[in-house]
Amino acid sequence: MSTPAADILTGHFLIAMPSLADPPFSRGVALLCQHDENGAVGLLVNRLSEFRLGDVLAQMKLDCADIELADSPVLIGGPVQQERGFVLHRESGNWESSYRVNTEWSITTSRDILVAIAAGEGPRQAVMALGYAGWEAGQLEQELMDNAWLTAQASSHILFETPLEDRWTAAAALVGVDPRQLSTYAGHA
Repeated sequence: MSTPAADILTGHFLIAMPSLADPPFSRGVALLCQHDENGAVGLLVNRLSEFRLGDVLAQMKLDCADIELADSPVLIGGPVQQERGFVLHRESGNWESSYRVNTEWSITTSRDILVAIAAGEGPRQAVMALGYAGWEAGQLEQELMDNAWLTAQASSHILFETPLEDRWTAAAALVGVDPRQLSTYAGHA
């Protein structure tokens, strides 16, 4: 079995197979934001944190008059640096610290995007996550060979419109799979 070429999985979903029982990743969907010979970085996009956007804004001493916006969920992006916030969004904007995932999405970590969001001037489609998931060089490739993950080209519809509890099955459906019907063990022929 060949391993994917470096950078080929940037902008893809990693969809946890039923056999992946590691608590942060069990039934998880991660958007790979960067994948190269040095490793991979992604954000889990279906893990709800205990915080709402209003909580994060208040902690940063930012007022948000939009009650619906303040009640937006904040996700657990992964087990690494959970005190750090990441905003995944569509419109690129001119933020102080942004990273282009691909032509559709960016990740911004600077305060200015939260100021704009609180004022109702931020990106129309955005998701906030605390923390990220990371893989060392070769680690993700090994996990793929061990059948821990399915991969699929990521979808804006799933990222920004699909309810969190439906994202695992919706992401797997992108490649024609119902993960609830898969075995919890894997083998190699």
